[in-house]
Amino acid sequence: MNFDDILVTPLPRIETAGGDVLHAMKHCDVGYVGFGEGYFSWVSARTVKAWKRHTRMTMNIIVPVGQVKFVFRLKNVAGADEFRVEEIGVDSYARITVPAGIWFGFQGLSEPQSLVMNIASIIHEPSEVERLVLSYINYDWD
Repeated sequence: MNFDDILVTPLPRIETAGGDVLHAMKHCDVGYVGFGEGYFSWVSARTVKAWKRHTRMTMNIIVPVGQVKFVFRLKNVAGADEFRVEEIGVDSYARITVPAGIWFGFQGLSEPQSLVMNIASIIHEPSEVERLVLSYINYDWD
């Protein structure tokens, strides 16, 4: 597993009278590996939701409302933490495809809240998610 396995795909935002159309995902898109469920999660400004890792689920994350910082963590060959940071939302509309096996967390950047959508490859199963307390991984969210 390496950071190159995380895909960031810019998404079309089509301006129309009365409100824009924001694309999310088609079954023929790179990153699509099946459909289990789609769900939304609100994250308040400055709130951090971390750390978790899926053992089987591929996530396709989109932020249609607000702006969110995602932090991905892997260990390098020496065993030290390495991080990759991506910010997506209304200012940079894109989809992040995250394969199973990568630790991640995210932080809301917009007032009062941002909306995160996940198009998941499998139905959520609590037994396939690993979690760590926020302080376990040394990352400065400020």
